[in-house]
Amino acid sequence: MLIVDYGAGNLTSVYNALKFLGIDGEISNKPRNIERAGKIIFPGVGAAGAAMENLNKTGIGEAVRNAVKKGTPVLGICIGCQIILESSEEDGGVPCLGILEGKAVRFKNEPNLKIPHIGWNQVNFIKEHPIFKGIPSGSNFYFVHSYYPNLDKGNIYGTSVYGSQTFPCLIGKDNLIAAQFHLEKSGDFGLKMLDNFAKLI
Repeated sequence: MLIVDYGAGNLTSVYNALKFLGIDGEISNKPRNIERAGKIIFPGVGAAGAAMENLNKTGIGEAVRNAVKKGTPVLGICIGCQIILESSEEDGGVPCLGILEGKAVRFKNEPNLKIPHIGWNQVNFIKEHPIFKGIPSGSNFYFVHSYYPNLDKGNIYGTSVYGSQTFPCLIGKDNLIAAQFHLEKSGDFGLKMLDNFAKLI
């Protein structure tokens, strides 16, 4: 299992979660290794602008795009769920990888609603996927974000609610699946989701 290193953090916690599950993980920033990997985790925390700058400068972004095109199973986490879209509103507007049609948008301000959204929240599955096997819809996962993916309903696998806003938090298409929440920080259900991804054929 290859964990993509493009300078966007939280790699060690993902690596340690895989290790706990008995899954061999490798952290790499080499485009060639990414394109050759059997399965890829594309994690990240931080801002879209800096993330895309690193991805474009290093060739890692193109390698991730090529891996998805080739049919390699890819799991995006947190900002890895946003920058797979065409663009993000963050940092004044950032062109992203364009693997899925859509845009990362900021939560709308509401009275008494804290942005960023930090903490545990229910995730409701609206479409089946093998990565959810053994996990009840409505289970809680851990979030830290101000932006979320806004895209066609056909590519939404799960949603959550913050304030009065229902937002997509599990998205994907074919061999690509991505979670806005942190699987590696979401207890037993987060680990179960990682394990299910590792077992995908």
